[in-house]
Amino acid sequence: MVVDELKDIELDRLFQAFADSTRRDIVRRVSLDGLSVSGLAQYYDMSFAAVQKHVAVLERASLVTKEKRGREQLVRAHHEGLDKARRLLDEYEAIWRARVGRIADILAQGPPEGLGRETP
Repeated sequence: MVVDELKDIELDRLFQAFADSTRRDIVRRVSLDGLSVSGLAQYYDMSFAAVQKHVAVLERASLVTKEKRGREQLVRAHHEGLDKARRLLDEYEAIWRARVGRIADILAQGPPEGLGRETP
């Protein structure tokens, strides 16, 4: 299980990274094609330094990588990190689907004998 493979600090970093809409958008943009940090900054109404901080959070969570290209830093999606996040969420989905299935089974059985409708 991915949940068992990840330490609490890694899980915290992953969910913290995805908790912000700007960071989710950065991941989406660099998944299509790598962009420089300055190129990313053009899309947001915030300072270059703020975009750099968002990229740093994503990098700590292993969702993006940075590569030095001349004077710029090229940001790319880190597909292994994204795959780990996907597998983690798939595991949580499976847990919840199993719970819903058990509830559906219990409801299909109806109330235990002696419970339910009152007789006049």
